[in-house]
Amino acid sequence: MTTSSTPVPLSQLTQAGVSIWLDDLDRHRIESGDLAHLMNVDEVRGVTTNPTIFAKALSGETSSYADQLRELAAAGSDVDEAVRALTTSDVRSACDVFHDLWTESNGVDGRVSIEVDPRLARETELTVLQARLLHGMVDRGNVLIKIPATSEGLPAITQVLGSGISVNVTLIFSIERYSEVLDAWMSGLELAHKHGHDLSSIESVASFFVSRMDSAVDARLDAIGTPEALALKGHAALASARLAWGVYEDAMASPRWAALKALGAHPQRPLWASTGVKDPAFPADMYVMGLVVDGCVNTMPEATLRASADSTNFRGDTVTGTQAASKAVWASLEALGISETEVCLHLEDEGVAKFEQSWSELLDTVTRALEAARA
Repeated sequence: MTTSSTPVPLSQLTQAGVSIWLDDLDRHRIESGDLAHLMNVDEVRGVTTNPTIFAKALSGETSSYADQLRELAAAGSDVDEAVRALTTSDVRSACDVFHDLWTESNGVDGRVSIEVDPRLARETELTVLQARLLHGMVDRGNVLIKIPATSEGLPAITQVLGSGISVNVTLIFSIERYSEVLDAWMSGLELAHKHGHDLSSIESVASFFVSRMDSAVDARLDAIGTPEALALKGHAALASARLAWGVYEDAMASPRWAALKALGAHPQRPLWASTGVKDPAFPADMYVMGLVVDGCVNTMPEATLRASADSTNFRGDTVTGTQAASKAVWASLEALGISETEVCLHLEDEGVAKFEQSWSELLDTVTRALEAARA
């Protein structure tokens, strides 16, 4: 794991109101002190989990998970039980690393996310049950339960928030779906208040996936191949995220939110996810410096964190005042026959499938690890 002194651009991002989170967690990062270093030195204020990272760490020759795997194997745990035990243990430890920051920020930062089994993305009630199970297993106030923003996930988000559990809503691509997420979130807070929960203790973020939008749109632009089409490459993702911010601002100006805020509720901050660039032609910090606005979260892999730390591209707020230009980008794309609705539906289905694939790989890795431990 790399370490460094405090980079000025990361301090500038924090001062501009961007909460920097790391999209990368494994046990070695926790036990080595690297996660604490990133928090104390590199401005990192939260972390999100990734099953691919877990699988990679578990398959290492000097796995930090060996002792727990032997215990799970001896206890006769099946693979699903083992995955829950291994991942919730890491998330619990990470929550402890961030505990003081969580307290100092009044529950806003110092958050650690863990996802429900993505195979449940189309199962509302099973998602609710597992969200409650994971929340109880982690047993830390600064955990966030990740629930995908599928049509079936929306009522689950409301029910889980209504139980007083903090939620990271993931896999958001379209502006329309994001509006539904905001409605599901406010409905959850209203339900939580009805059930007697303290709204100030409930935190939520809405994870808007960024780079995958450009990957999907740019492939269509390449297929069209005209100079007009090629000139639009790399513009769709930032435009969509900036339009999402406009939807967020409208929600924050609504009487419904004013009533919840008066009850002590915190805003559901937009979180920019999938911010590592997929196209090497783009600047590595494109989805960080291009989405600077007070009150957002940006969760990034460490490579993007380092690129942002070394960046000379910080220009302050790059979101406010961009609504008209962002709408114009999508008007130009629609004129070329690229439908936002079609792209977003494709990305959601693809995103669910990719989550399931990553989870399947994690299950395979844990299965092999359990077999080796039993042997």
